[in-house]
Amino acid sequence: MSCTLRHPYTLLVLVFLLVPALQARAELPEIDWLDLMPAEDLALLESMPEVEHEGDGPALLPDEIMTGRVVPEMSDTRGRIPGFVVPLKTTNDMRILEFFLVPYYGACIHVPPPPPNQIIHVKYKQGFTLDALYDPVWVEGTLVIEHTETDFGTSSYSMTAERVSPYEQ
Repeated sequence: MSCTLRHPYTLLVLVFLLVPALQARAELPEIDWLDLMPAEDLALLESMPEVEHEGDGPALLPDEIMTGRVVPEMSDTRGRIPGFVVPLKTTNDMRILEFFLVPYYGACIHVPPPPPNQIIHVKYKQGFTLDALYDPVWVEGTLVIEHTETDFGTSSYSMTAERVSPYEQ
């Protein structure tokens, strides 16, 4: 009563159906953080003088770059992006359900935070755990333009994660 004896093509059909789905996951395009920043914001960053860490307060980014401008073409982009987690909502057993994804460790904790177009608000229904916040992750999903503001920072983009996994190149 084996499936292969009864329907000899069943296995072949399953292979043809599953292989493209597995390849699609493996070939998910990478989203680059700089692609989320409009050209005028990138030009502002590139023209900034070198930051000196002496003085009374932290170095600040120009107000103009903190406006949260977005790249409209990035809306509804499906892909994967690496980054660091700033937890916003966790379960009692420390599973992270909602977080800001940021391009470098310590963002949103240290002042100044990254520009809003360099912060992605992520929701991940099944949640995940991290050994340490300095461990980077890959987040897979569809990027959308959506403004989110919390005490930890402001984001211009959001994503409902399909998968969160440890960062590996």
